[in-house]
Amino acid sequence: MTNTLLDHHYQCLAGVDEAGRGPLAGPVVAAAVILDGRRPIAGLDDSKRLSHAKRLHLSAEIKASALAWSVAEAGVAEIDRLNILNASLLAMQRAVEALAVAPRMALVDGLHAPALGCPAQAVVRGDSRVPAISAASIIAKVERDRWMTAMEDRYPGYGFAAHKGYPTWRHIAALARLGVTPIHRRSFAPVKEALNKSEFPAAVRHRLPGFQLSLE
Repeated sequence: MTNTLLDHHYQCLAGVDEAGRGPLAGPVVAAAVILDGRRPIAGLDDSKRLSHAKRLHLSAEIKASALAWSVAEAGVAEIDRLNILNASLLAMQRAVEALAVAPRMALVDGLHAPALGCPAQAVVRGDSRVPAISAASIIAKVERDRWMTAMEDRYPGYGFAAHKGYPTWRHIAALARLGVTPIHRRSFAPVKEALNKSEFPAAVRHRLPGFQLSLE
């Protein structure tokens, strides 16, 4: 990966990224990472370009080698209230604030940077250009995937372990068949459509208590 920005020329530079803007369910998860220039990590890249096994390996290495790292989230209720962009910025802000080492500068993946207690700059495609942002993208992706996989047993039939809440055909079909769970984002169009359906199997309500089905 080519580093086109001066991310190791700042002392205590934090890379910041999020995972989970597109899914229909679950929180948006952000990570902030301050790498140790004395302990370079090979293979850092945009998390979406790495295999699951490679992400797991790098996430463990980043946590062991970085000067500081943190993970934070914005939940479903916050996403529905604030919209996904503002919820993502809130999660990033929380992640930076949770760092054990205060950064002097933050580079944030994307077009927007949250309000922080240090100078911050948004970097388009930063997750493939800046090692610290790549590291944050990997940790955020791994942590969110773990959270969604844990939802597989709590809400069976949706396939959360496979699609991680993204709007796959299987997920849309499960919404139509089973209804909307407490971890679904009600402000997202496919979830709104499922909530507006007038008929759901009565057995679902008894088998999966706590679900909010339509028109109850």
